[in-house]
Amino acid sequence: MLDAARNLGVDIDSVCGGRGICGRCQITVGSNPKIDADPDRLSKRGKTELEYRGRRSLEDDHRLSCAVTALRDVVIDVPPGSQVHRQVVRKRAGVISIAVDPIVRLYYIEVGAPSMYEPAGDLERVMTALEEQWQVTGVVLENRLLADLQPALAKGVRSITVAVHSGKRIIAVWPGFHDVSYGVAFDIGSTTIAGHLVDLASGRVVASSGRMNPQIRFGEDLMSRVSYVMMNPGGDAAMTRAVREAINDIIGGLAHDGGVDRKDILDITLVGNPIMHHLVLGIDPTPLGTAPFALATDRPLTLDAVSLDLDANPGTQVYVLPCIAGHVGADTAGAILSEGPHRRDPIQLLVDVGTNAEIVLGNRDRLLAASSPTGPAFEGAQISSGQRAAPGAIERVRIDRHTLEPRYRVIGQDMWSDEEGFDAAEVTGICGSGIIEVIAEMFLAGIITTDGVIVHRDTPRIVEEGRTWSYVLVDGPNPISITQNDVRAIQLAKAALYAGVRLLMDHLEVDSVDEIRLAGAFGSHIDTTYAMVLGLIPDCDLSRVSAAGNAAGTGAMMALLSAEARSEIEAVVRSVEKIETAVEPSFQQHFVEAMSIPHKTAAFLNLQSVVDLPAPSVARSDKPRRRRREESA
Repeated sequence: MLDAARNLGVDIDSVCGGRGICGRCQITVGSNPKIDADPDRLSKRGKTELEYRGRRSLEDDHRLSCAVTALRDVVIDVPPGSQVHRQVVRKRAGVISIAVDPIVRLYYIEVGAPSMYEPAGDLERVMTALEEQWQVTGVVLENRLLADLQPALAKGVRSITVAVHSGKRIIAVWPGFHDVSYGVAFDIGSTTIAGHLVDLASGRVVASSGRMNPQIRFGEDLMSRVSYVMMNPGGDAAMTRAVREAINDIIGGLAHDGGVDRKDILDITLVGNPIMHHLVLGIDPTPLGTAPFALATDRPLTLDAVSLDLDANPGTQVYVLPCIAGHVGADTAGAILSEGPHRRDPIQLLVDVGTNAEIVLGNRDRLLAASSPTGPAFEGAQISSGQRAAPGAIERVRIDRHTLEPRYRVIGQDMWSDEEGFDAAEVTGICGSGIIEVIAEMFLAGIITTDGVIVHRDTPRIVEEGRTWSYVLVDGPNPISITQNDVRAIQLAKAALYAGVRLLMDHLEVDSVDEIRLAGAFGSHIDTTYAMVLGLIPDCDLSRVSAAGNAAGTGAMMALLSAEARSEIEAVVRSVEKIETAVEPSFQQHFVEAMSIPHKTAAFLNLQSVVDLPAPSVARSDKPRRRRREESA
């Protein structure tokens, strides 16, 4: 039946080449209206199946296609686990499934013994066996493996398993039969590093792990790290060493958690913003700190893991997805691959909010990308009580429209602050999602005007702070207040993001978008309604605004599991139009208009259909007038 499948062009997996060893080629008897599902249509179980003791169990209704023949007309079903190009379906609706077709493949071969009459070397015999048994031609053996070849053949009694990368290079050799291969997909973020250990044969995620990027000790945000390199000779090498050590630690942890030998990790994919991209590769990032923000390379790269000091199989290859522009990196390429705006007709806005917001807009006809300098306010920096998203940080806020009393929830506690059992002592600050919600709630409650000015209201929650007012979110011995400067910092950040989006909409010649996807950790935790109330994103049907999760990491995983996905994103990146916000004359005008909440001129009709927005207002000058009266007196 395996021969029949091959002749018909039906892909059935078989690492051992049909020798009844791997157990990957299992099939079942199916039916159609004319042919019933009768197991007797296949030959009885023979020695190969009766003695099969492989890793994969052979259930009663499953047969090894390499060991069974058809006796009569029969319908054969190929289970998903036996398909070469099996689909790993992502649970989130609207995203294509991942076709598992890894760049690294394992081939078990039986190699003819040398004789006095056939003087060919063992390497030549290996190549002949690959061609005859697997129709694999034109491959080369890495020089470092030459010394291992004959010992492997001897130990395997003239049988070996080879790992072939991209159909061209033998990167690993094992004696006898070996059917285990893994890969790791990495998303190297400026704050966190995430890794996923994946079975290359099945596409199954075996283990996932993450840790803080140790480069934080050199600077909280990307530009501070570039500045560190500028002011400290050798700083780039120190940061490269730190991030590679972190990647190695994650690889070790993933292997331990998944019960995997590090030597069975044969492929690694990597995404990251341009500065992380350069630092992992050992490239000086300082040209990215000043105009024209020149990348050392924007091309996809395939490198030896050992050249990056990564501890896996000595033959492991690292594929780095292509960058798009000086501040639109491989992480954005991964997000595009994951979300697939280029595969669909609706106009999609894809945003990864960070110190620099990466923005992608378009559909299958045209795709544009830009980076907008939002600054670190969304990550809690520049906010008086701001902090990273960690236990104790306020992440959700609601303000009563009449009493103006707040209630909030912090990371690490399931209860709201007005519920019995809430531990107020654990409140340490406010993170990005919390600052978005509290400012949006203050606007909806009339505490902030459309111009972003905190106004005095009859409540002890609004207190004088110099020449401005502040809103006391948490009172007590360790109060947390939202100051006028906090509001301004968020206004500046959200206006920069909105202006970048509006700029891409101008270039695409559209006045609205069909859907919005918010990528990254921050995008996954902010409430989309509050993001729109604030004017962080343009007006859109709220049912079509959603979080994309770690889209960059998902894209890295797709590239790990599919050679076609790599070709796809490489082609897409070449077609993306890069817009540089710094040189666009209309950016400043869009920025000024976007300083208003939610916006000075945009109508936000979709938002108004679900949220009662306050009427446009301006700040009263109560405090300055009072002070002038006091000075006169």
